[in-house]
Amino acid sequence: MGVVTYNYDSTSPVAPARLFKAFVLEADKVWPIAAPHAIKSIEVEANPGPGSIVKINFVEGLPFQYMKHQIGGHDENKFSYSYSLIEGGPLGNKLEKINYENKFEAAVGGGSVCKSSMKFYTFGDYVITEDEIKALIKGSEGVYKAIEAYLLANPDACN
Repeated sequence: MGVVTYNYDSTSPVAPARLFKAFVLEADKVWPIAAPHAIKSIEVEANPGPGSIVKINFVEGLPFQYMKHQIGGHDENKFSYSYSLIEGGPLGNKLEKINYENKFEAAVGGGSVCKSSMKFYTFGDYVITEDEIKALIKGSEGVYKAIEAYLLANPDACN
C-alpha cells in the first residue's frame, strides 16, 4: 500500500461559517437542493459524529451510484472537519480509501479559502498520478460550486 498526500485550496465569496454549515452540519438537507444535477440524497447511518457513516447517493447517469464517508470529526469554532471516503465513488480497485482534512478560513477582503489536505491510500504498488488527483478534484468542484451558488442566491440559508 502506498500513500500520496495532496494539498488543495479553493476560494469562495461565501463566509467560512456558512460554508461549514452547508458542507458539514446541514449537508443532508442542502446538497440535494443545491446540487440536484448530482446529489439524489444523503443518508446518515448513525448519529452524525465521529465514526458515523454518511452515504451520498448520486443521480442516475453519473459514473458512480454512491459513496460512503466515515466521519473523523469536526470543530465548529475552527470551521474544520475530517472524513474518509471508504466505499464507492472513485475508489474502484486501485484506492483503499481517501482521507480528507478541510478547513474554511476567512479570506482577505471577504469570503473564504477552503484548505484541503487529501491522503490517497492505494492498493499494492499502484501510484496515483497528479493528473488523476486533479480529475477527482474537478469532478467534486461541480457540487462545491453548486452549493456556493445556492448560498449566494439564498442569503438566509445556513446562517
